[in-house]
Amino acid sequence: MKIWIAGLSLAACLHSVAGETAATPVLVELFTSEGCSDCPPADRLLEQLDQAQPVAGAQIIVLSEHVDYWDRLGWRDPFSSHVFSERQEEYARRLRVESPYTPQMVVDGETEFVGSDGRRAVAAIRMAARNPKARVRIARVLGGAVRVEVDPLPGYSGGVYLAVVQKSGVSQVLRGENGGRSLHHVAIVRRMEALGKFNGRIGFAKEVPAIEAGEGAFRVIAFVQDGDNGPVRGAAVLSR
Repeated sequence: MKIWIAGLSLAACLHSVAGETAATPVLVELFTSEGCSDCPPADRLLEQLDQAQPVAGAQIIVLSEHVDYWDRLGWRDPFSSHVFSERQEEYARRLRVESPYTPQMVVDGETEFVGSDGRRAVAAIRMAARNPKARVRIARVLGGAVRVEVDPLPGYSGGVYLAVVQKSGVSQVLRGENGGRSLHHVAIVRRMEALGKFNGRIGFAKEVPAIEAGEGAFRVIAFVQDGDNGPVRGAAVLSR
């Protein structure tokens, strides 16, 4: 397991959002763990990206995916899932990373780097916002269900995915590398599932049954991604 450290100040690389044009959605995934002492700065960066929306022309949609391979080292992260470890492993294979590590940030499925590197994050988001994207919409329907629609994007295909995301959470870590610390997280993915295949010629539409997300505020995020954790071709978010 490789653990990376990056200490760059986000204040040095964030810029104010300007302009009135419609923002292009960019999906930012952070692979993190409460058992990793290098992860809290990356968790804070993800929160800043989410709240400040610092890149002009981009709508930054964030996901915090807690891996489980740290759980055996003294502290079981209550938000961890092997599903996210497997997703990160797929990225490692496709992006030719020697092995999964934390914290790792992946922007639009195409660019990976140390998750606390604010300068790299802003540059990657700015570049991703220039790419063509399918328009994704999420709407509430009767009974607590949602309807996900994706407009055609000729020349592209892939899968449509749904993530149920807890807006924020706090943990009092008792053991491990972060023992004694109170950790705050945003956009904690509690569930992720494939909804079906996206055909760029005809688009996609599907109604998803009532979503159980427990108490508190949550978001529903839908995104289109090429096979084998390829580039993200569109995303949208709906908040409760």
